[in-house]
Amino acid sequence: MTVAQKIADIEAEIARTQKNKATENHMGVLKAKLAKFKRELLESSKSGSKGEGEGFDVSKSGDARVGLIGFPSVGKSTLLNKLTETFSEVAAYEFTTLTCIPGVVRHKGAKIQLLDLPGIIEGAKDGKGRGRQVIAVGKTCNLILIVLDATRPMTDKLVIERELEGFGIRLNKQPPDIIVKKKEKGGIFVTRTCSTPYLSDETITAICKEYKMPNADVTLRSNCTADELIDILEGNRAYIPCLYVLNKCDELNIEEINILSRIPNTIFVSADLEWNLKGLVERVWDELDLIRVYTKPRGQAPDYNEPVVLPRKKCSVENFCNRIHKQIMKDFKHAIVWGMSVKFNPQKVGKDHWLIDEDIIQIIKKI
Repeated sequence: MTVAQKIADIEAEIARTQKNKATENHMGVLKAKLAKFKRELLESSKSGSKGEGEGFDVSKSGDARVGLIGFPSVGKSTLLNKLTETFSEVAAYEFTTLTCIPGVVRHKGAKIQLLDLPGIIEGAKDGKGRGRQVIAVGKTCNLILIVLDATRPMTDKLVIERELEGFGIRLNKQPPDIIVKKKEKGGIFVTRTCSTPYLSDETITAICKEYKMPNADVTLRSNCTADELIDILEGNRAYIPCLYVLNKCDELNIEEINILSRIPNTIFVSADLEWNLKGLVERVWDELDLIRVYTKPRGQAPDYNEPVVLPRKKCSVENFCNRIHKQIMKDFKHAIVWGMSVKFNPQKVGKDHWLIDEDIIQIIKKI
């Protein structure tokens, strides 16, 4: 029996099994087996496919990477052409774009790499079309823009989400607060800091043993499902923010726009007519959650033309120095900062000081 057949059999068994407390352990084990077989299928396809990923090896550049994912002929290439100085072929037929075409969006001094990816189809996660290459590039992005035809958004949205989910991409989700530590003996010991657990200790033990982990300490700091525990044990999931870009909104009436605007994380644009493209770029900037830090050489004015752009979650002085050059911290003495992150302007700070947007910084080295 092939791996694909085993996957189909397990999916069929999950579908016909009633979900209740009595079947919780069995369902957990089935889901663990399914995740393992899917990983095995993906790994075997990677090793056995030569040249299949040609044209998708696009090196990262700029301050952040944003991927355009969607079905064929929804306007991804037109968006790339309008937002960047890059040309991506546009035509009325499907699959005009057959490879990954990068462009750069310049906004607030930052350089954001925008990737126009080939259109995916249903079954992409299982190898149809060039879906695996498309989704694999999506895993490397800081933000995914799912481009939808505004005249038929919901069906396409659900299919694309299912394809990305099947490839280990978790959209607009945070990693579950679960810590699993292997140990030599002692069995499975579960510690919880939350009440009314979703998973019993027996189910957690069964899932861990399915991963050949008979001895481990499992700490749950929030309620989690079997799927979330499996994600942690797999260890290869990507948690990426996502915006749903409803293109061709000029073909909708006001009532339709009001209904579709209730979908979370959506933005309406018309690439052809260049409607709301500036709003899209602003929304991308907000979702990326970046900050700009300006450098000030000693005795000179700050350089406002080329800010150092950092993720807000990694904006310490040490991370700032490492972004410029990793050797700086070896000779680092202290930094002088002007801006809203300090009480006095200027103020001397250490490497652990947290910077905020539009701070000015001067690095002082050891003599």
